[in-house]
Amino acid sequence: MKLLQLLLLVSVYQVEVYPGVESVQLPCKTTHRLPKDAIVEWKDASMYDRKVHVYENGSDQPEEQHEDYRGRTEMKRNLLKPGDLSLTLKYPTDEDTNTYTCTVYSKEGNILMKKDVVLIFRDYAEVKPEHSEVEYVELPCKTTQNLLEVAKVEWKERGNRKVHVYENGSDQPEEQHQDYKERTKMNEDLLRTGDLSLTLKYPTEEDYSIYTCTVYSREGNILLKKQVKLKVRVCQVEVEEGAESVQLPFKTSQNLPGDAEVEWVHYNPKKTIHVYKNGSDQPGEQDQDYRERTKMNEDLLRTGDLSLTLKTPKESDSGEYKCVVYGKIWRAKTVLLKVKGQTRDNMNRNSCIDPTPRSA
Repeated sequence: MKLLQLLLLVSVYQVEVYPGVESVQLPCKTTHRLPKDAIVEWKDASMYDRKVHVYENGSDQPEEQHEDYRGRTEMKRNLLKPGDLSLTLKYPTDEDTNTYTCTVYSKEGNILMKKDVVLIFRDYAEVKPEHSEVEYVELPCKTTQNLLEVAKVEWKERGNRKVHVYENGSDQPEEQHQDYKERTKMNEDLLRTGDLSLTLKYPTEEDYSIYTCTVYSREGNILLKKQVKLKVRVCQVEVEEGAESVQLPFKTSQNLPGDAEVEWVHYNPKKTIHVYKNGSDQPGEQDQDYRERTKMNEDLLRTGDLSLTLKTPKESDSGEYKCVVYGKIWRAKTVLLKVKGQTRDNMNRNSCIDPTPRSA
């Protein structure tokens, strides 16, 4: 049989997708009749040239797919006869923003047809706490699907860090990234209820990111994938010059490692404000402008209350402060302090404290 010469000069097709849709179609159609033994291959334009979907010998070939697409793709039956090679991609997220190429090969390996489709994820479902000093925030992920055959539920952060893993009927804290240890919780009986939402405790601006919930079958196929963006505002504290003291708040998970080091730093210019390590304060490491002006709570590693009290605040103290916990576990929070002249009746205003704190 003479090889088909389907040289198509087609402009790149663009598809937009928004949060919450169950699937999106990447179109690829032709009016030419394709041979029965043709091979259809969808690939993405990543540096790894991942195979998204392969159709060969009259059927799909899931074993050739990259793991990121297993259980998430579908093509029409008898696709060669009508010439509709469109691909359905389930549970799209921003991670799927890419250029996808549909290529049709003859049995001998010659290219019969090639088409590019650009997929753009336009927005995210967002969670934005009303206050920056809340005790927890919930990242929603709910479904009406039957999840009784699910083997694993995995929450990941945009940087590919594992936030929470639920597998074989229980949480797997040993798989979490250290930044999230003792800070996450999922609902009981989650597979029966379909509520896979994640509670993240003590959120700070460091947690501002995109989080993805992925559900896997026992065979490793993706059954569900949802995404949410978490926005956390930087904490802002205002106080008037002349006040006795001001507190820079920071509460995190309790029972931090005993060898953890806690450091408060002021930026622009950078100055060391307060250091706690080896079980005690280290006044010798403070910048001279802050000596005998700072105080932290007793038993702070056990309680997780790393707030700093700054005595006799001055206008020159205004600026950005950051507290970082170093060691086996890492925590961080930024506080913007503004010290104003005594022109207002309100002597101490803290805009990052939630007047009605909640607990998980």
